[in-house]
Amino acid sequence: MIVVVGAGITGLALGWELAHLGEEFVVLEASGRVGGVIRSGEVDGRILDWGPQRLRLTRKLTELLKATGLEGELLTAPADLPLYVFRDGRLREVPFSIGAFARTDALSLRAKARAVLEPLTGAAKADETVAQCFTRKLGREFYETLAGPLYGGLYASDPAEMEVGLSLIHTLRELRVGRSLGLRFLRSGGRLTPPPACSFRAGMEALPRALARGLGDRLRTSTPVREIRRRGSGWSVQVDGGGIDAEAVVVTTPAPVAGSLLEGIAPSAAALRQLRYNALSVVHLHAQTPLRGMGFQVALSERRLALRGVTFNDSLFGRRNLYTAYMGGGVRPEVARMAEEEIAALAVSEFRTCTGADARVLAVAPVRIPAWDMSWRSLGPVELPPGIHVAANWWSRPGLPGRLSEAQRTAAALSRSSASEPRRA
Repeated sequence: MIVVVGAGITGLALGWELAHLGEEFVVLEASGRVGGVIRSGEVDGRILDWGPQRLRLTRKLTELLKATGLEGELLTAPADLPLYVFRDGRLREVPFSIGAFARTDALSLRAKARAVLEPLTGAAKADETVAQCFTRKLGREFYETLAGPLYGGLYASDPAEMEVGLSLIHTLRELRVGRSLGLRFLRSGGRLTPPPACSFRAGMEALPRALARGLGDRLRTSTPVREIRRRGSGWSVQVDGGGIDAEAVVVTTPAPVAGSLLEGIAPSAAALRQLRYNALSVVHLHAQTPLRGMGFQVALSERRLALRGVTFNDSLFGRRNLYTAYMGGGVRPEVARMAEEEIAALAVSEFRTCTGADARVLAVAPVRIPAWDMSWRSLGPVELPPGIHVAANWWSRPGLPGRLSEAQRTAAALSRSSASEPRRA
């Protein structure tokens, strides 16, 4: 028996993979709903998402949608939507090709000339910050305008607080980047073409709900795990009403919860409580604008703004007049301490500053995102005993494609055999 603790997207996807491998398992969720940070709902007749607004239609996701029967619910964004960055008073298009780089007004001629020299710089260094790395390789203007907001925005983090060896190095390896970002870009044909953005008619939560349906009674909601104990050569997972014997346990919960569950059997796991999460306020806005695009990020040079980015749900998925604003994060952490009414008013004001359009607030909600900052050094000494595993967006690559990939890898490893030696993070 394999016990999966947590029914966020990682736990559900892991259960799905285990089911198709013919393994005996159960997924336990403390709350009454599945999906974790993926949460959708209807407000004022509109579908809103409070977690991820979209995902990329990769090959693996396409296969999963066929298997879960979600193909008919799929919404795919137009392929030609631009992405913008707000800098010096207006929105400027982010270049994704050599030609667009030459034409863009997001960067000065001096900044473009400096970025062209990137292949002459040294490789990323594990002990430098992400900000230092991008600035050294691409120049300060390129970092503050494009690289910093686009990369840091994935984690709602300030790249000056992120270390290359703890975060960026994994992305570079995945993209097969060696010493030079520019040379890798040229080898790809001088154009970045990620898979199409997509969502679902009922919002992003349609995916975890479909996975949950596929698990049937092997998923138990409203079943909090109280403790994990040793039992002979295996484990006993304690829930209200008794224990569940397991050969392997996989914890997929947020880091603080994982630390509390694991420190009794792996004392070094107490360090998981030290991992920082960035507080971000998600504000859904109704606005009538002529804007067409995926959205925009705010340049790091615009630190006076609490607004760090906006998703154009209107253009992406035809959700008329709907825009999602992100306030605060690691760049402006004090926003999390503001009252909801203040955050709402600030979102409307700064949306007008960036777009010139008036807006009204539909909903305000706080979310917390693993920062992947210097606090991730705490993972170094964490050792897990045989039969205890972790799979989560703070443990390995974040993002929905990363969650699906880790679920597949973890399921395959569990199906083959359990390691007999302690593993280090």
